[in-house]
Amino acid sequence: MEAIDEHFVQAVEAMAVEVMAAPERAAAGPPRAQLEALFTAQAESRHLDFAARYLQQQGAGFYTIGSAGHESNAALGLLSRTTDPALLHYRSGGFFAARANLDGTVDPVRETLRSLTASASDPISGGRHKVFGHHKLHVVPQTSTIASHLPRAVGLGFALGLARQLDRETPWPDDAVVLCSFGDASVNHSTATGALNAAAYLTHVHRSCPVLFVCEDNGIGISTRTPRGWVAAALRSRGLPYHHAHGHDPAELLSTAEEALALVRGSRGPAVLHLRTVRFMGHAGSDVEIAYRSAAAISADHARDPLLATARALVEGDHWTPAQVLERYEELRRTVRRVASEVSAERRLETREEVMAPLALRRRPPRRPPPPATEPGAPVTLAQAINATLADELETDDAVLVFGEDVAAKGGVYGVTRGLPGRFGAARVFDTLLDEQTVLGTALGAALAGFLPVPEIQYLAYLHNAEDQLRGEAASLGFFSAGQYANGMVVRVPGLAYQKGFGGHFHNDNSLTVLRDVPGLVVAVASHPQTAPALLRCCLDLARDEGRVCVFVEPIARYHTRDVFEGDGGWLAPYDASSRTSLGDVVVSGNGHDLLIVTFGNGVYMSLRVATALRAEGFACTVLDLAWVAPLPVEGLLQAAHGAAAVLVVDETRASGGVSEGIVAALADAGFPAPVARLTSADSFVPLGPAADTVLLGEGEILDAAHQLLRR
Repeated sequence: MEAIDEHFVQAVEAMAVEVMAAPERAAAGPPRAQLEALFTAQAESRHLDFAARYLQQQGAGFYTIGSAGHESNAALGLLSRTTDPALLHYRSGGFFAARANLDGTVDPVRETLRSLTASASDPISGGRHKVFGHHKLHVVPQTSTIASHLPRAVGLGFALGLARQLDRETPWPDDAVVLCSFGDASVNHSTATGALNAAAYLTHVHRSCPVLFVCEDNGIGISTRTPRGWVAAALRSRGLPYHHAHGHDPAELLSTAEEALALVRGSRGPAVLHLRTVRFMGHAGSDVEIAYRSAAAISADHARDPLLATARALVEGDHWTPAQVLERYEELRRTVRRVASEVSAERRLETREEVMAPLALRRRPPRRPPPPATEPGAPVTLAQAINATLADELETDDAVLVFGEDVAAKGGVYGVTRGLPGRFGAARVFDTLLDEQTVLGTALGAALAGFLPVPEIQYLAYLHNAEDQLRGEAASLGFFSAGQYANGMVVRVPGLAYQKGFGGHFHNDNSLTVLRDVPGLVVAVASHPQTAPALLRCCLDLARDEGRVCVFVEPIARYHTRDVFEGDGGWLAPYDASSRTSLGDVVVSGNGHDLLIVTFGNGVYMSLRVATALRAEGFACTVLDLAWVAPLPVEGLLQAAHGAAAVLVVDETRASGGVSEGIVAALADAGFPAPVARLTSADSFVPLGPAADTVLLGEGEILDAAHQLLRR
């Protein structure tokens, strides 16, 4: 920190000697006002990085990944509009300062310091995390550690174009540009590769996607050097319009940034700005850069200091004297120090309830009244019930979009979305690229633009290609924005096991573990056509009314089931467009107290068959369909278990990390006095063919376990 600061001061002082030696200087280059604004934002960002280091040493600051050397990104904040949505890299401090100054009502120094010190008054996260974000400035908070925000940026660009096509309003003007900044090392991540590919694909098929991708290239990812020429080759590889600028050349920087922005705004298509930067003060405060870079290499970067370059442009343009540069630099230092002292005394979050407030789930009736009850129609299967529910939602809410791999032309692999494109058009029911990160990124961006996305991940096992789009992006947005931003959506996921004649692991994945520990994520599992429509509507209401991210798991093996026992039609039900349920409501079948079977999904089918057999033997049984597996409906579980002589948990997922662990723990925590047993599938991948039965929980096992409990 001291070396960077000292070098800047000494270099500016040396300019005074240069001016004396060559007093005749012609004003040239960018306009004075533009350079002054650029310098102010860059210097604010630099001093904020210094403050982050000394605040940490004092125990008052908690984040030291800085923007020093990257301050050239301030040009984008200066030249873009404050109404252009921005999803920023964690080194885009210059951008944030420039945009705040352009707006004129937001103090970038105070707001950034509040974020650094985890102040409860931080206007974006409320003291939960250091992010660049501000609702008024249209800066959507991102952690952006591995370019995980790029799919969202593409989705938002696509959604802005779609909104224009459908004549829908969004929070942004019709000609808005999405700005998305990221680091050079992140170019190698699949999220960046997939996002750039998706943007190029949209251009190829003549769809709007006004996104300016800004790669801030400092040539190193923590300690790993980026090979010379690699970033340019990677950014050019998809054929997007490519712009390059050196961050330490203000004239080139400003003109190139202005050109790139104008191109995207006018063409409504994506482009890339490759911005060469340097990284000062290491990766973060804990990074000892001298351990992997030579002192000479570190010092050589000083010559490419963007702040110093802007100062030189001001002096050489005869706008400021070197003394005026230093006067402004020191004035900003004093301002940052003063505000840092003030902010350090502000209150921080103190209770668990305060921290978790944006994650809190509320059980309340939906805002939309149910439609009037109608005469029930012919009995339908689970697949048909879901199809009818989606059709009703598309009909009554023009914000709803249904999309995914093969959902339109084919109507889904299992026909669940068949007929929807013909009724509601290709703009609202459409096929996507075969890339789950792009599917979810499209949903993330569309939700920001005011749509209610219902993306489909074709199979549960395919979710793992993109699960961080749910964990790191979708579910965390409300937390990092203190509820100011939301991306409500319902992700449909056909999954679980027991398919006949078509199987193997990737089409019979039976693990929900990766979904159940994501804070704030709601996970529902459908089972029967009588209850599935209300369950899906509740998820949609949660997404619509509270901005919740919901996952709706659909057991493939039950899609087209018609009977519980051969010929009885027990797995059919008339479609009821008026049925409703609430988060946490469970489904109880029977009223016997000898045994309560707790289950969900395919387990409901098997357990109802077992309960019928037990009743024939004279035992009084109840089957509880949890319906919700995250958060678990503990209240409904305990109410159903009250008075039961025994509880059997039937869990089709795996033994380790399965749903039953939480169920048994909830019963134990509540002091449930009766015997409890659980059955699960094996900790195994699901093999192809009849061998699957060796690792999946079977009906015979359930009956045997029930007998053991009943005979205790």
